Amino acid sequence: MRGRNRKQLDYFAALAGSRLRRKSVVARYASRGRPGPRRLPERLRERILRLARTRYAGFNDHHFCEKLLDNEGISLGRETLRRLLRSAGLGSPRKRRTPLHRQRRLARAREGEMLLVDASLHHWLEDRGPQLTLLGFLDDATRKVLVAEFFPTEDALGYFRLLHRLLRRYGIPLSLYGDRHGVFVRNDDHWSVEEQLTGKRQPTQFGRALAQLGITYIAANSPQAKGRIERLWGTFQDRLTSELRLAGATDLDAANALLRHFLPDYNRRFGRAPRESETAWRPVPENLDRICCFIYERNVSNDNVVQWDGRRFQIPPQPQRFSFAGPEFRSTNRSKERFRSITQTPNCITPVGNSTLRGDTFIGPLG
Repeated sequence: MRGRNRKQLDYFAALAGSRLRRKSVVARYASRGRPGPRRLPERLRERILRLARTRYAGFNDHHFCEKLLDNEGISLGRETLRRLLRSAGLGSPRKRRTPLHRQRRLARAREGEMLLVDASLHHWLEDRGPQLTLLGFLDDATRKVLVAEFFPTEDALGYFRLLHRLLRRYGIPLSLYGDRHGVFVRNDDHWSVEEQLTGKRQPTQFGRALAQLGITYIAANSPQAKGRIERLWGTFQDRLTSELRLAGATDLDAANALLRHFLPDYNRRFGRAPRESETAWRPVPENLDRICCFIYERNVSNDNVVQWDGRRFQIPPQPQRFSFAGPEFRSTNRSKERFRSITQTPNCITPVGNSTLRGDTFIGPLG
């Protein structure tokens, strides 16, 4: 008897559930074409669209949503507003780029085939000393830091110093990969008359040296494009900063002294073998000092005086030439140690008045 009652109850329960489902299906189909209960009133929709086309034209969705609440007293979700605007054909004023497929660049196969060059401005000494800039060259194939040094700022003189040391120690690489800093590429819009006539802009001092050495410079358009050396700086800002703190370094000289011991240990721990054992280094020319330097061109006055960097240099009489007046001369400055001359006669350039011969300077006729 009890079993029969239980079966009857199960039957009636199933029958009631079936009827409820039929009613919900009928109600669902019966509501097709009708506005939902949470749909915005038509007058409110028209007001919002009118405001979007007139008073708040050009506002992005988030900003427009804030103005509706602050100025118009309309509380609306940002996603609801976005759907309303898009359904009315009102797109966002900000044009977004189509997502691109990115993939990691394969490292070069040979050592010296491509070097990454960059600088990192950071509080390397924390509160113990001044803010310094670390310049460095990273080999793309081996991930080894070939040369690096701390400088007060990022400038061409520091890059020339590191490039000269790199070339003497390893040789000439095939290419350099860096950013669009003014040391490497021209970023100004000025064209001289000579450049307009030739249709080609003169490179920077560092770019001219790379061209003379046959080194191709590849300029990255974003920090992400040179991510390997950016990640290197992140590692250095962690490990090297801690090492400098441990050593108690407080100035530029102490930081560079520790860096010379830090680099071999870093390369031993994080360096890797290249895919090919053959290297891409090329031999260095003999006139390297006249390439890794600053070159300036000046005209010689009628009294055989050359003006350069606020100083005047007198050219004495020479047996092979009566006067140097008229043609352009080239002044080459590499460091701040001594003075030399390009011409055949030694010591043929002398200062005028109180001018001092500062800098490792070469002065000689063009051509």
